[in-house]
Amino acid sequence: MSETSRKSGAQQTRGKVIITCAVTGAIHTPTMSPYLPITPDQIAAEAIAAAEAGAAILHLHARDPETGKPDQTPEAFACFLPRVKQGTNAAINIT
Repeated sequence: MSETSRKSGAQQTRGKVIITCAVTGAIHTPTMSPYLPITPDQIAAEAIAAAEAGAAILHLHARDPETGKPDQTPEAFACFLPRVKQGTNAAINIT
């Protein structure tokens, strides 16, 4: 029996998927990964790149660009959200 015929009907008829990308993560810090975007420019660029790669939803946290720690102030989000909205049609989920 072939690999394809062994799979259930549900596995063979997979439909579309929705990809969500959490660009910055919630608890990660720059010491955990040198690739973590923390500045508004980095967050905007990575969010747009994720959408261009196929992400339909962008889950974004703002960061203090000096420390990399989460910053939930509206001012922090205002530094990158307009660029992300202008650069992609992906749904944006901020927390």
